[in-house]
Amino acid sequence: MPRGKKSGRAVSGDGSIRKKIVKKNGKEYTYWEGRYTCGFDPETGKQKQHSISGKTQAEVAQKLREITAEIGQGVFQEVSRLTVSQWLDIWTENYLVNLKPRTVTIYQCQIKNHIRPELGPCRLDALTPHAVQRFCTDLIGKGLSPATVKLIHGVLHKSLQQAVTIGYLRVNPADACALPRIRRKDMVPMDDEAILHFMEAVTGTECEILLLVTLFTGMRQGEVLGLTWSRIDFSKGFLLVDQQLQRIMEGEPAKSVYRLAPTKNSKARRITPAAFVMDLLRRQKARQTEWRMMAGPSWQDNGLVFTNRLGEPLTHHFVYHQFKQVMVSIGLPEFRFHDLRHSYAVASLRNGDDIKTLQSNLGHATAAFTLDVYGHVTEQMQRESAERMENFIKSISTP
Repeated sequence: MPRGKKSGRAVSGDGSIRKKIVKKNGKEYTYWEGRYTCGFDPETGKQKQHSISGKTQAEVAQKLREITAEIGQGVFQEVSRLTVSQWLDIWTENYLVNLKPRTVTIYQCQIKNHIRPELGPCRLDALTPHAVQRFCTDLIGKGLSPATVKLIHGVLHKSLQQAVTIGYLRVNPADACALPRIRRKDMVPMDDEAILHFMEAVTGTECEILLLVTLFTGMRQGEVLGLTWSRIDFSKGFLLVDQQLQRIMEGEPAKSVYRLAPTKNSKARRITPAAFVMDLLRRQKARQTEWRMMAGPSWQDNGLVFTNRLGEPLTHHFVYHQFKQVMVSIGLPEFRFHDLRHSYAVASLRNGDDIKTLQSNLGHATAAFTLDVYGHVTEQMQRESAERMENFIKSISTP
């Protein structure tokens, strides 16, 4: 943090408070800093002084009273002298063991590309709320989306909260950060005509069966790529969705590999798709059997439903490229892969599925979330229902 100028006088009592003004990028930022003494360094014999900060003088004064009270009672615990960069190394190595590999990769990426370059040299206990706010504001200035800024702030907040939990920090300086509002992207599902054009366009393509299964089950991209034959019951006509294929970085030097991981919310769900979908999967099984015979010893037996001709997993990039080619061919170049899932959901509702059934098929945590995402569809269905009732009333009341 740039060195600022001090103003004001020390407040009487234990510790002192100063108003500080720092300049960065042509702007002035004001905050309050309190300093206190907590014993002596056994090696040098000098007093050990620490500082805390806050938005207002009253906030810092309250923190000082709490600290000096703890010092007086003999229960005070000194904050860590680590830098933010040093703490992030400790946190990523020791406290992310319960997260999915892909999540860890995402966290490490945000730390490497954004957090460490800007905040890494700062001492952990000297990181102020203003510094965190300025960091997030600068990210917006660099053109990052609100969703990305929220993700980066979330990683920083989680790491600092762990430091609070183990006593390295007294408070989390990322708590009070004001983040930009995330606006949900407009949902653009395919209508009946577009779905028909899509089905015609995918015919004969490398990913024909995969794309059709995605459209008519609503599975996420990672879920359909991670579907294995052991999760399909042809006799009872259902699929078990309990895993996804994720791309993570492994090894030293790190390289990209694909691994199976739990689903987004780590909950399994059972889908009973249309008979059309089960027939597609039977076609895929027959096609893969031919590939296995042709590949011979070169076949990679991993149990995945969707593979290349050597049994290797299909990459997200390859599938997305095939998908975009199809969408461009039918005049929908802006259509996203995830919009296949939206198209399935809207088609399900319009054909009579209730919200609870759709929630189960999509794997949403609650029906309320499903209703929030697709509420506009149910409103349209209600209007159509009202029109049908109006026509019914007219039909029986007309002489």
